[in-house]
Amino acid sequence: MTQKIQKVCVIGAGTMGAGIAAQVANAGVPVLLLDIVRDPANRNAVAEGAVAKMLKTEPAPFMSKAAAKLVEVGNIEDDLGKIAECDWVIEAVLERLDVKQDLYAKLEAVKRPGTAVSSNTSTIPLGKLVEGRSEAFRRDFLITHFFNPPRYMRLMEIVTGPDTDTALAEAVERFADISLGKTVVHAKDTPGFIANRIGTLWIQLGLNAAFDLGLSVEEADAIAGKPMGVPKTGIFGLVDLVGIDLMPHLQASLTSTLPADDPYQKIARSIPLVETMIAEGYTGRKGKGGFYRLGENRRREAIDLASGEYREKVSARAPSGPAGKGDLKALVEAKGKAGDYAWAILGGTLGYAASLVPSAASDVVAVDDAMKLGYNWKAGPFEMIDRIGAKYLAERLAAEGKPVPELLTLAGDRTFYRIENGKRQSLGLDGEYHDIVRPEGVLRLEDVKLGSKPVLKNASAALWDVGDGVACLEFTGKMNALDGEVMKLIAEALPLVAKQFKALVIYNDGAHFSAGANLGLALFALNIAAYGEIEKLVGGGQMAIKGLKYAPFPVVGAPAGMALGGGCEVLLHCDAIQAHAELYVGLVECGVGLIPGWGGNGEMLERWRNAKGMPKGPMPPVAKVFEMVSTATVSKSAANARELQILREGDGVTMNRDRLLYDAKQKALSLVDGYSAPAHPEFRLPGASGRAALSLAAEGFHKQGKATDYDMVVSDALAGVLTGGEADVVDVVGEQDLLRLEREAFMKRVRDNRTVARIETMLATGKPLRN
Repeated sequence: MTQKIQKVCVIGAGTMGAGIAAQVANAGVPVLLLDIVRDPANRNAVAEGAVAKMLKTEPAPFMSKAAAKLVEVGNIEDDLGKIAECDWVIEAVLERLDVKQDLYAKLEAVKRPGTAVSSNTSTIPLGKLVEGRSEAFRRDFLITHFFNPPRYMRLMEIVTGPDTDTALAEAVERFADISLGKTVVHAKDTPGFIANRIGTLWIQLGLNAAFDLGLSVEEADAIAGKPMGVPKTGIFGLVDLVGIDLMPHLQASLTSTLPADDPYQKIARSIPLVETMIAEGYTGRKGKGGFYRLGENRRREAIDLASGEYREKVSARAPSGPAGKGDLKALVEAKGKAGDYAWAILGGTLGYAASLVPSAASDVVAVDDAMKLGYNWKAGPFEMIDRIGAKYLAERLAAEGKPVPELLTLAGDRTFYRIENGKRQSLGLDGEYHDIVRPEGVLRLEDVKLGSKPVLKNASAALWDVGDGVACLEFTGKMNALDGEVMKLIAEALPLVAKQFKALVIYNDGAHFSAGANLGLALFALNIAAYGEIEKLVGGGQMAIKGLKYAPFPVVGAPAGMALGGGCEVLLHCDAIQAHAELYVGLVECGVGLIPGWGGNGEMLERWRNAKGMPKGPMPPVAKVFEMVSTATVSKSAANARELQILREGDGVTMNRDRLLYDAKQKALSLVDGYSAPAHPEFRLPGASGRAALSLAAEGFHKQGKATDYDMVVSDALAGVLTGGEADVVDVVGEQDLLRLEREAFMKRVRDNRTVARIETMLATGKPLRN
């Protein structure tokens, strides 16, 4: 395959197939979604219903409603011939070998030579799938195993066969990486591949040990959650999430395909309570409940593993000291049931993972990436082994009479990873360390840090040289929150970047760009009535962030995850934004009783008045901004952020998180030649009449119970800024005048005890008080 993938077909409109189709559409690529005919009156009903359901699903499979329009629906009986128009066909039908093989026979009769065909199977080996198919079909065939939900899970396992065309597989991998945002891990053609092979054993070990040791589900999840660096759901909570009824199917598939001497065969067993739960419809969150459920009056309940009866959920404490804070060796050595349970899981899982290289994966990096991206572990198995000690793990396994994988013996008292000459290296099967090489177009700030020191640094931010004359401003506080130290570093960085660099990118490797202003510090200042310090932070923030906008070099914001409040305001002042597709951005200050105070109101006014199709006059853009800001609207994706005018024409979207910094750097360099800072805007605002109109709109929400009494106070303050203050008639307002109005309104709200109450509640619960 040398052609670009321009159209995709997905066959199977179940949860996975439909989700895969949605992600292809999110990439802007047309996709044909086919399924069987169930209703003669509407032969496309299955695929149509899948699309309709996804448009209502939360979290949403589609990044925008526009993406859904790229999905063409059909059925296998009438529309299979249309795959001749497609460059890649993805099979996601029932996990039954006979069903898949029957479909492949039909596909071979109609597909173009060189069109990639892949299966989304999670357990069936490739060799069995292509039995009976021609050599030409086998050349075009591979496995592309997506993880659910396809939009949000970054892992894709690719398995190729001995006949698979290398160029075709590379084309699919490149599309999955760049267009679908996947981190591709190459797996061998073995049952369960990598992630599910290890993950299924890990879950089974956790279930078995909890029953054997007499633990409650709460105790088990408190041990096997955060202390191990896996999702806080723990094992029982995770099984509830994915579906208890899925576990017997995975077990049956693996036990039927794995060798008889595989360690999984020894621990796979039926659990009577689980069988009873499935039979009675207690299949987890999608059913009547699972190991946890909501009982009467929405009271949280947990099942008693001994009696099978539900009872009120109790709080279980994680192990104390280092054992509960990520010290895995301390955890497995803890006295009592906590240590026994931890060792039963980690000893078995890590030993098993080490035995799968090279049979299931070529190297340790592939195994670690698979578990981190497929199961959301903070560290992969070999990174965990480094924390416990390979020698310790091997000796303890041997002492219990369990097999010691050759890889653990090879490592000895060494680690699987090390830093050498500013580069991260991994231990290979030859016993030597090798550099971990990133794919072309991937740039991570963590890699830059291994081989360099910051140009500038303080407690909350740092400035890095990321090469080719581009500097990178990184926020480093908790949740990358913004405070006076961030503004101080920006002020120091601006003249330095102007002298030593061509451009600036604002980026960090964190899960979230910035949660906004540091509310904890703000609350401390409010509680001691240090209003002068808060006013200094607001004024200093305005100066620093406006300094980014009017710097003599291009500034590109590169956000991923949340960019809220002040984080959003930083982005609004950049010359361009190169956003990760998963961007949740918005001015949310009204939610805690404040209004945007770092220039965000003016920047949004400027965006909306320049939006295509915006009616003339001062009121329409003001009304749009008021609606967004007063309701603390947050985008559900980068595509949605573009609809909200936060992203403008020319701003870019990167699907693969690992490529974001590189893409932002290229965007910044593209702006260098002929760059000049933007002109200072002026605004025509509607004055008192506009403020009255906005108040009338807010009153409608108040009457419907959607806005509280204090919401009305805050929205009126926002309306005052957006319409030009108290004046009856406003002609032209300069940028500095608008900033002054922001500061005054912000400080007035800060002094209100109702705002303080909202901030306190926000910090305590994650949600603002509805007062």
